[in-house]
Order: sequence, then structure tokens, then C-alpha cells
Amino acid sequence: MEHIKEHHMRSIFKSGHRITIEGPVQAEEITHLAFHPDLDAFRRPTEQQEALAEIAALPEGRIIIAHENETIIGYVTFHYADDCERWSEGNMTDLIELGAIEVADDYRSLGIGREMLLTALEDKYMENYIIFTTEYYWHWDLKGSGLNVWDYRKMMERLMETIDMTWYATDDPEICSHPANCLMVRIGSQVPITSEEQFDRVRFRHRFMY
Repeated sequence: MEHIKEHHMRSIFKSGHRITIEGPVQAEEITHLAFHPDLDAFRRPTEQQEALAEIAALPEGRIIIAHENETIIGYVTFHYADDCERWSEGNMTDLIELGAIEVADDYRSLGIGREMLLTALEDKYMENYIIFTTEYYWHWDLKGSGLNVWDYRKMMERLMETIDMTWYATDDPEICSHPANCLMVRIGSQVPITSEEQFDRVRFRHRFMY
């Protein structure tokens, strides 16, 4: 499958900040910009910056960034699932994961996450993909947000609904291990029915459940 990437850019003005949202960006742009020190939810900022550059260099990899004054203050990643995960078992070239979304602390509540997702979907080629994301409560910043696990889940659901991602059932053990965890999916308008059927087989190992 050929992975076509159309770059899009927008500027937003929020609470005195002029923020540029753009992507998919090249690996070189990620490494040339500064990286906000608060972007540390998954690993140390320098390591995360390197990881984003590596994803951007993948044929299917897509990185959307938000930056202000040459500093990256937020990002969204799209890529194939890791080989060790269930979601790679179908060997589907049109199934990509919305892997991570993060915004630096001082820029939260400005709608930047929503703007990055909207920018990602401006690329019409995204209609050729099934996009999925796995939401696990242990990845959520409950302490920093002040939200309980259920309110945080509602917040994440509203964010993903920005690009028409909806809740899907699965028998995946990690997702089923806690009722707040969930699988959310967007099936592009150009995805063939054979891919939808294959995705059903991936998300359910026990066929009697669907």
C-alpha cells in the first residue's frame, strides 16, 4: 500500500499564544525545533523527540506538531501497531494507530489537541485507513488534570469524537482489564469491506462475541 502524505498547516491564537499546527512533518523538522521540557508523559523529552523523528521517517508514520516560537509544545502520532501487539496480527496495511497525543502543561485547555487531530484529517488520504486508538487509564494524567478516571475517559472520548472516532467492543485482555479502558475507531470512507471484516477478526479472538 502506498502511503501518501499531504502537509497541512494552520495558525491559532489562544490566550495570547500564536501557535502553529502542521503535519505530517518530516523527521528533520522535528529534530531542528526545540522540544518543550514538559512533554515527558512517555519518556524523557530528548528521547521522545528522537522517537517522533523515527516515526516520521517510517513509510506510514505521521506526526502532527504544535509549535510556538520554534518550540514544539504538542504532538500527535500515527503509525502501525507494534509487532508484539494484537493489532498487528492481521498484517493490515490500512490499519494505523493513533499512538500518542500530548500537550505541554502550560498549553492545556486551549484546544490544541483538537486542532492537531483536525489538521491530521485534513489529509484526504486518511480516508483510506482504519484509525484506532487504545485508551488505558494508567496512561492518563489524573493527578495533573484533577479529574477522576471516569471524567478523564469522557474527556478523551470527546476529543476523539472530534474526528468521528467511536467506541468499539473488543475482547483484548488489556482493554478488558479495567472498565475505563476502551478501544476507539474511525473507519475511513475509502476502506474496503474486506478490511473492516479483517479488523473484526483482529479485535475479537472469540468469534461468538460478535
